[in-house]
Amino acid sequence: MINNKVHSATKVSLFIANYGKELRMGADIRRKGKVKKTTEFAERIKKIQDETRTVLRKMQKEMK
Repeated sequence: MINNKVHSATKVSLFIANYGKELRMGADIRRKGKVKKTTEFAERIKKIQDETRTVLRKMQKEMK
């Protein structure tokens, strides 16, 4: 552990102090790539929802 002195003195790891949870994976959680991929996925889902909404409205109009 990098912060052995702090952990020894406080009995709390710095990650738990900063984020309120334990580090479970050895990955960099602040990596920009993760945010970019998540944003792209959210935009794709929003586009699909908009297209679906449009198709459903057209079908409702045709049914009337």
